[in-house]
Formats: sequence, structure tokens, C-alpha cells
Amino acid sequence: MTHKTPSPTSARKGRGATYAPHNRFAPTASEPVDDGWWQEEVPMSLATEVREEHARSALAWNRSPDLPFDRSINPYRGCEHGCIYCYARPSHAYWDLSPGLDFETKLIARTGLVERLRDELCRPGYQCRPINLAGNTDAYQPLEARYATTRAILELLLECRHPMILVTKGTLILRDLDLLRALARQRLVRVMISLTSLDSELKRSLEPRAASPSARLRVIRTLTEASIPVGTLVSPVIPGLTDHELERLLEAAANAGATTAGWMLLRLPQEVAPLFEAWLAEHYPDRADKVMSLIRQCRGGADYDPRFGKRMRGEGVFAELLAQRFHKACRRVGLNHPDAVANQPLDTSAFRPPRAQGDLFE
Repeated sequence: MTHKTPSPTSARKGRGATYAPHNRFAPTASEPVDDGWWQEEVPMSLATEVREEHARSALAWNRSPDLPFDRSINPYRGCEHGCIYCYARPSHAYWDLSPGLDFETKLIARTGLVERLRDELCRPGYQCRPINLAGNTDAYQPLEARYATTRAILELLLECRHPMILVTKGTLILRDLDLLRALARQRLVRVMISLTSLDSELKRSLEPRAASPSARLRVIRTLTEASIPVGTLVSPVIPGLTDHELERLLEAAANAGATTAGWMLLRLPQEVAPLFEAWLAEHYPDRADKVMSLIRQCRGGADYDPRFGKRMRGEGVFAELLAQRFHKACRRVGLNHPDAVANQPLDTSAFRPPRAQGDLFE
């Protein structure tokens, strides 16, 4: 017998989700009930657990017309940054884990990933197009300091001159400046730094273990000084919570050296919607109804609209206003100029399968 999802509890220190919704693939679910007997106290802090999974494949493929890439690599499953809005949370259910607290506390490190990528790049008929790093996780979350899988991927892509797009909100990317410089010199990399808010207090609950707004702007500045093409991704824009910062975020990014920008409206697929509503009720109860009302206005009255062409931007008067504000602000601060280096296509012509040169000497 399946029971309803347990009610939200309270915020945990350093975590985004306030509870762990049941795995939708499980045949049963349990709900705690106060029957008057003693119950074990719920811990207010949760340690991060990591298990390893030997990768059977490296590249994940998509045919979405909404995305500027058709392949990506995810070095990890789950993300310790703990962003409450993360659209990737539902994927944790495929590993018998909860999209809530498990997504940010029970992580999976994919071992052998670089070897699998090497094999896939050497397959006959492989066509070189930019690889996105990463799609369902942040490649520079804290776990990367221990495993260095992302750095090993960069080394391989540089070796075979394969272009890539990198999106992150982590400062650990600065560790790999040497590789990024080398990739940039050959027009093989474009970096996008995610910005959501300049409000450090909001960030602490919205994205509890991600870098601070000032640290992300510092990353943009450092990458720019190193001649690495860098832009900003204002994502997600949350109606009634962060949308008023749109112009200031773009201006701050431009002042730090970003030359390109993009934006996305908040997405609430599957379990993300109740998780986000629980977070709102915990941290911003006075505006929770307004925020959800504005979101639904942009989603045809629902929490989410998965249709291609609509899921990233929404529709309706409020969504159209956001798009107009974004384009106007970009023009004002000089972002997205067609001559910007970060707007130029990445080079796919120099790619060579990673074993091609070595095979000559075998």
C-alpha cells in the first residue's frame, strides 16, 4: 500500500531541502505519525555520504531544441551545493534515493569515467561537437577537490582538442586555470558562471553550499584576466523572489568582465515543486503564495510546463516582461555583442581521437 509523501520538516544546517520525499519508483512509502510514544530526534545537520559507481558510459545525449549542445558529461550524481530549485533533483530517484535531502547528502562519484570517455571519443563515426560539462550536477562541487575527475576530463579534451562548454557556480574552477588557458588559446572552451542573487542571506538558504555571489563575480574577473571566454547565466529567475535583481546581476557580471549572458525561468519538474514550496514555507512564508502565483502565471496555471520552447522561458505577460528586461539590460551594459569572443563558435575542426597520435608509435 502506498501512502502520501511525508510532510515537510524543518531546515537543516547547510542543506537546501527541508525533507526527503519518497522515491516515486518504490512500491511503498512511509509517513511518520506522532502516536504519543517516544521518537528518535531528527538531527539538525546531516553529513555528506559518498559512494562510488564504475561508469559504464561517459556521454549523455539529448535532442532538446532548447539546449545549445547535444551531449554532456556528469562526473557525479547528486550535488552538495544543495540548490533547492535544482531541476536535476528528480534524477536521484533512478538510484533508489530521494530527490530531497538525499540529492545533496548521498552523492555518487563515477569512477573510470575518463577511460569510458576516451573509448567513446575513439569510436568510428564519432562526430565532434561541444560537450557540456555538466548537465545534471556541478562539476566543481566540493567533491571535485577529492576526486579531481573534472580536471582529468579537461586534460583529455585538451589532449584531443575537443571543444567544451562549462557551467558552474563553484570557485574550484580556478584550480584548473592552466588547462582552461590552454583550451582557450585553441578556441576550445566557453565558461558560464551561474548567478542567481546578489543577496548573500538569500543565497545561504537557496544555494547553501555553493560559492557566495561575491566569490562567483571574482571567478568571472579572474577568468577574464586569464583570457578565458566567460559569460554569466542568470538562472533561475524566481518570480517574486529574485526577478527584481535581474538588471543588477547583469551589470555586476559585465563589470566583472563577462561578455555574454543568458537566463532561465525557474523550473519545477516532478518532486522539485513540493520541495520548493516547502522551502518557501520555511524561509519566506510571507511571500510564498505570491511567488507560486507568479510561477503559475508563467506556466499556464501549473507548477511546471515541460514543453520544448516553453520550459526554459515560460509564457504570458510576466514571462514576456522578464525577456524584455533581460534584452534591454544586456544592451545597456554591453553583453551579448556579436563580436565578443565568447560568442564565436568553438573550434571542432582540430579534433583528433585521443589514441590517434599514440597509435602511430605502437
